[in-house]
Amino acid sequence: MNNFNLEEAHEKYKNNRDVISLFSGAMGLDIGLEKAGLNVVIGQDFEPSCVETMKANGHNVLGGDIRDIKPETLLELTGLHVGEPFMICGGPPCQPFSTAGKRLGINDPRGSLFMDFIRMIDYMRPRFFIMENVKGIVSAPLKYVPEKERVKDAPEQKLGTVLDVILSEFNKLGYKTVYGILDAVNYGVPQFRERFVLIGSRDNEDIFLPIPTHFQMHQNLDYRWKTVGEAIKDLESNPGEYTPLSGDRKKYLHMVPEGGNWRDLPQEIIPVAMGGAYESGGGKVGFYRRLSYVQPSPTITTSPAQKATMLCHPRQDRPLSIKEYARIQQFPDDWKFIGTISAQYRQIGNAVPVGLAEAIGRAILSTANKTSTIVTKRFRGTSVHNRIKNALELGGSSYGD
Repeated sequence: MNNFNLEEAHEKYKNNRDVISLFSGAMGLDIGLEKAGLNVVIGQDFEPSCVETMKANGHNVLGGDIRDIKPETLLELTGLHVGEPFMICGGPPCQPFSTAGKRLGINDPRGSLFMDFIRMIDYMRPRFFIMENVKGIVSAPLKYVPEKERVKDAPEQKLGTVLDVILSEFNKLGYKTVYGILDAVNYGVPQFRERFVLIGSRDNEDIFLPIPTHFQMHQNLDYRWKTVGEAIKDLESNPGEYTPLSGDRKKYLHMVPEGGNWRDLPQEIIPVAMGGAYESGGGKVGFYRRLSYVQPSPTITTSPAQKATMLCHPRQDRPLSIKEYARIQQFPDDWKFIGTISAQYRQIGNAVPVGLAEAIGRAILSTANKTSTIVTKRFRGTSVHNRIKNALELGGSSYGD
């Protein structure tokens, strides 16, 4: 544990806006934070193609397994001191883990890279942190460990949820937290994409989840949900690289109208087109899925040409291209992605949409700058004002669910 004085750090580094990014991937989160006004000083990732992507775009990067990286190394590379970073951000995967036959539970984040994210925050003591992840983390239970497999007095074997453990660990570090499920479409992203977002404050500041800025219905076009057409229609004649569909898949896709999927195929063709999946359960919504220009995109996957996860062009018989994928995730047009086509799809599909990241960054900056609230003598107590207030609090996020 560092010899750390909270009041001294807050006063000494109050104007710092430097961010250390972990599990950075293709840097969607980082681009958004920089658009909000923050300064990402270094990124980190284990995947070689992600490291090369960061380098190709001129960013300082530390490649390698985070389990082998010391927080001191990141501070040395950035010239920062303990307590100086404005923020640490990242999306640590909470994956199954077991050691030497002692099963700690398939969903226990203590055995995951999440603990290395905690380790970095514990040592470097940033003013804020952002942790993003899949929305299922909110309700994922810890697995029950049979009596014969338990380790004596091991706290890992207590039942609860993954989120319980995550919040407990940050509480031990003294961080105030707020969390919820945010849908990117409510922040100007042309895509339905729900993500778990957890924001932490070292100094007990009044953090909040970003208030939605875009809506399905609005009298001003600028504040309505963004659509696929707005994002990619100008690329029809020059889409760039994509993974082509096989002959049969292309033939069946040709029969699907804009905005449709396998259910829109002729009834006599569906069993052949779907193959073994025809008799399986589930909605199978991703089979032969064609996007619509006049709607937001479904959640971008890591492989738009796979049979079960197709994301195909609204009017052309092909999957979305790399360039179109990047547009829907709001990467800049000049952003370079390194690696095979499949690696590039994966990098883009795993990224945080830039617009959502920017909204999160702006919310945290408004807290730091004390500009988030208009202070009035009272909030008018009429039913009209209360409905507006409730709509803002509930729209697009689940506060503390």
